[in-house]
Amino acid sequence: MKPKPTSSKPAPRTPAPPGAPPPQSGGHGVAGGAREAESNRYVLRLYVAGQTPKSVHAIANIKKICEENLKGRYVLDVIDLYQQPQLAQGEQIIAVPTLIKKLPPPLRRIIGDMSNTERVLVGLDLQKRG
Repeated sequence: MKPKPTSSKPAPRTPAPPGAPPPQSGGHGVAGGAREAESNRYVLRLYVAGQTPKSVHAIANIKKICEENLKGRYVLDVIDLYQQPQLAQGEQIIAVPTLIKKLPPPLRRIIGDMSNTERVLVGLDLQKRG
């Protein structure tokens, strides 16, 4: 019997290839498929417009915040709207950079270059409003 080809690898951390479908939270790549581990997994999408200074800062800032606060528990897709403008319509992107927290619920949107770490952490539900 031939082994089945596997198409469900753990999603890359950053950035996803252009045109990649959004990551699914079906338990793939989660040790033992534990629901608690799934609920602690963050699925984030950062929408940027090319390599503008704000976009570059947003990418660097969110990567740093994620590595410091979500190490090993997040997937970050960076989507350049100059390359994939159609993706802005489905997500109702009205300004860039915009970070969307898809998982865990509730869905959240954070607009800006992610330089205000406290605001980003509150938006990701990692810190209470102070």
